[in-house]
Amino acid sequence: HPPYDGDTWIGIDVTDFYKFSNTGMYPVCMIGGCHNSQFNVSILNLLKFGEIKDIYYKSEWSPESFGWWIVRMADKGAIASIGNTGLGYGAIGDNNDDGIPDTLQFYGGFIDGEFFRVYAEEGKDILGETYGTTLTNYIMKFPPMEDQIDAKTVEEWVLLGDPSLKIGGYPS
Repeated sequence: HPPYDGDTWIGIDVTDFYKFSNTGMYPVCMIGGCHNSQFNVSILNLLKFGEIKDIYYKSEWSPESFGWWIVRMADKGAIASIGNTGLGYGAIGDNNDDGIPDTLQFYGGFIDGEFFRVYAEEGKDILGETYGTTLTNYIMKFPPMEDQIDAKTVEEWVLLGDPSLKIGGYPS
């Protein structure tokens, strides 16, 4: 949803996945936002009538999480995904007055971008190594014992897929 507007939602959800047509082209899908790779989702959650508003809001009614669903689709979707099992934290403004939006420099914005920097600039092209290096870099820059949101950022940011995969594949 747009900043400061919790009522407007944009983007795709699992009901749109059948429209995908990317046979033979399987990306590593970085999914920003909240609860997109949550583990405890199930259509059976719809039976929890007293919690239905919260369950619907977090998409806990889905048969599988967004992150896993996009990976497990045959002949479309992604080869792996990285997303949040809970809240995906972000920052707003430019509190350090460096001209770079804080949404890119902290929390989820930093860790997502760092994954691509590690791949492009450090040359890490094995998925698990890229993922692990990204987590290490985040922890070194933002010690999780100093800020609970930094701790949650690294705890909730999960890789769904085979960590031994080579990003971009092997030459044929």
